[in-house]
Amino acid sequence: MRETRTGPTAPSMYAGGHATRSDRGAPGPWLAMGYVHIVRDFPSTPEGFRRTVRIYTPDGYDAAAEHRFPVLYMHDGQNVFAHPESALFDTWCANLVLESMVNEGRSEPWIIVAVDSGTGRLQEYSPWDEPRSGVKARGEAYARFLVEELKPYIDRTYRTRPSAEWTATMGSSLGGLFSLYLGLRSPEVFGRIGALSPTVMWSGNRLFDQWTQHSRQWTRIYLDAGSHEFIQPAGVPLNYGEATRDFYFHLKRLGYADHELFLVLEPGGGHHERDWQRRLPFALRWLLG
Repeated sequence: MRETRTGPTAPSMYAGGHATRSDRGAPGPWLAMGYVHIVRDFPSTPEGFRRTVRIYTPDGYDAAAEHRFPVLYMHDGQNVFAHPESALFDTWCANLVLESMVNEGRSEPWIIVAVDSGTGRLQEYSPWDEPRSGVKARGEAYARFLVEELKPYIDRTYRTRPSAEWTATMGSSLGGLFSLYLGLRSPEVFGRIGALSPTVMWSGNRLFDQWTQHSRQWTRIYLDAGSHEFIQPAGVPLNYGEATRDFYFHLKRLGYADHELFLVLEPGGGHHERDWQRRLPFALRWLLG
């Protein structure tokens, strides 16, 4: 594998683990002090091809030789970091957000592992077929790559805390759905789930049908969407605000408590990297803090 190394405002909340966000805070002009390591040809045996994996280690990682760090796994890795080799526009700037949180004393440092999506993103992030869009699912193979190959590599190579309580995953849209799928499929691996504008209505609401009980594992789940967020790609209506709210109440009925589950509905929030960037500071504060 080839590797290269280069050097908010919280929403208003009310009781019940649920908030409506009205602020428009975006990540500020903070100086990134950690490192982003880029592995450009990480083999994925279950999928049969190689992936690009971007690994952020926080400032002080090298100096803190005895310290072990929690790890956040993020999807659509090309959009995750403020970095010269990330996407050209509207990245999430997750490294800057996390460093600001650490500097403010709101979180300890985390390692972030961001996996780029491939050319078949819809298939890769689909746990199940979506007949309306003609998508054939390949999500299980991606899940196996994360659980059986990537996470063991990260735990061997870096000083991590490998338990589920200290292992998080996060994504948006289908990446949000896939993060929830990982929490459903492997709760003993991923204890913290961040799902921004998750496509929970995919495959005829299959996630609702599959998620039938509390995992009885240590759990923290963050959900958000625009309160009236709606798109209609290829004629398929996807009502994110309504569906995300419905999934929140679905999990509440299964027994997830307020300290385990949180929902943000943002008035005017849309389905774009800028929206997820704007909501990320609060999402990380709740999920990782």
